[in-house]
Amino acid sequence: MEPLKGYDGQGQNGAADSYYSAQPQQQQQQQYNQAPPQQQYGMPNPPSYGQNFGSEKPEFSQAFKIERPKWNDLWAGILFILVFLGFVAVSGISIAGYAGNKNFNGDGFYGSDNTFSLNTNTIVLFAFIIVAALVLGYGYISLARIFTKQFIWISGILNIVLSLATAIYYFYRKAWVGGALWLVVAVFSIFCFISWIKRIPFSVLMFQTAIDVSRKTGHVYLVSFLGGLIAAAFSAWFAVTMVAVYIRFEPGANPSCNAAAGGSGGCSSAIVIGLLVYITFAGYWITEWLKNTIHTTISGVYGSWYFSPNNVPSAPTRGAARRALTYSFGSISLGSLLVAILDLLRFACSIARDNSAGTGNFMADCAFCVLQCILGLVQWALEFINRYAFSYMALYGKAYFASAKDTWRMIKDRGIDALINECLVGPVLSMGCLFVAVTCALVSYIYLEVTDPPYNEGGKFTAVVVLYAFLIGLQVTGCFVVPLNSGIDTIFVAAAWDSEVLMREHGDLYRRMIEVYPHVQQAIHA
Repeated sequence: MEPLKGYDGQGQNGAADSYYSAQPQQQQQQQYNQAPPQQQYGMPNPPSYGQNFGSEKPEFSQAFKIERPKWNDLWAGILFILVFLGFVAVSGISIAGYAGNKNFNGDGFYGSDNTFSLNTNTIVLFAFIIVAALVLGYGYISLARIFTKQFIWISGILNIVLSLATAIYYFYRKAWVGGALWLVVAVFSIFCFISWIKRIPFSVLMFQTAIDVSRKTGHVYLVSFLGGLIAAAFSAWFAVTMVAVYIRFEPGANPSCNAAAGGSGGCSSAIVIGLLVYITFAGYWITEWLKNTIHTTISGVYGSWYFSPNNVPSAPTRGAARRALTYSFGSISLGSLLVAILDLLRFACSIARDNSAGTGNFMADCAFCVLQCILGLVQWALEFINRYAFSYMALYGKAYFASAKDTWRMIKDRGIDALINECLVGPVLSMGCLFVAVTCALVSYIYLEVTDPPYNEGGKFTAVVVLYAFLIGLQVTGCFVVPLNSGIDTIFVAAAWDSEVLMREHGDLYRRMIEVYPHVQQAIHA
């Protein structure tokens, strides 16, 4: 690939400024309006960010105009709506069965005659979990805004301390396997953090940039807060539905299953398992869709800032959200579906591994661990592609697979993958999500130990409840941190599209990037 115009290849600070200052303003503007070779990546026409809109600010749909807008991947959007309606139906039937026998299931911690399945005691537990996820998730984002420079250090240290504390607690409870696993996690976290120290300055710079833009452009934190609230509300709905499925369909001394006692009948373990699989899959897909919709919306905000820092389109948040919920709705649903399937498979492996651990079958336990690792790697690769594909989709409105293909080629050919690998913000924010999720799981474990509900005799439901608590904490916090991740992802995608804009319109940022990571010049122009 030929070097971009204006790059002198000398690797000195201020190269971009010296080049552009030597050119007449008219020539700079002419280059600004020119697009990179379209046929090279098969990309659509560039956004009309160089167009003269006069004194009025353009709308988002004007600044990033789609020549022939259409509802991409519509079948995936329709399937998503059908799955959501199915979840609503299952929830309605199950909660109605729970409400019909509320006295049997108790009113709080104790007083339940239900000794065969989850009951009101579990709903109270999940209420605690959701509040903890909300408080910790929002507190984590607030920490990022207040202590931006120290945030990466704080996150790494918190993750290490939490892992060690969890391992010590499991050892104290004589849960030797769990303690050993968390000790391994702690040692691995320490190793990773030490190896990341040299990459922290560049990561801090990118994180500060994302925070600074979020404070003056769009409604980034409002979207983050609303997204977290919606995720928490859905988690509450999901938790009640999950408990209600057990109460309505679990066989045994269940009045809901006794037709003679006024119950509806139709109870079996197979129905319970089938409905739990369905609502878990639906829960994953809905929360992934929510996170990706937030991500696509915020990507539109940061894209507006990148291409037009001095004339940001009016109402970029509303314009980007409108596109995400209309033309890109099916594409976001499709990308979220692929991740949700992998999430469900990994969750099933976790349940199976916990069950095999109780039987002492070492080979089965190892097999499930290996399968989980493989699924985890596949999911990581898919989520990596999704992040940048959705940022690209927010600005150019293409279908999912076309966006993923074009974005991947752009990133590799432009050398932006080197910058992505150097930036720790994504892994650090993932650590924050893991911190909250592990805390929620630990709270649920302590709750079950303290209240000792009759249905959990012998730890029958401990694994299931703890895993769902972990899932709730992870998904709720994920919605809080998405906007910050989205900003950095979009900057990388936009730099891959047109790095001349980075040098010309964001010269100070470009110089600072070179100062903390000199390879930026080669990475962008490779």
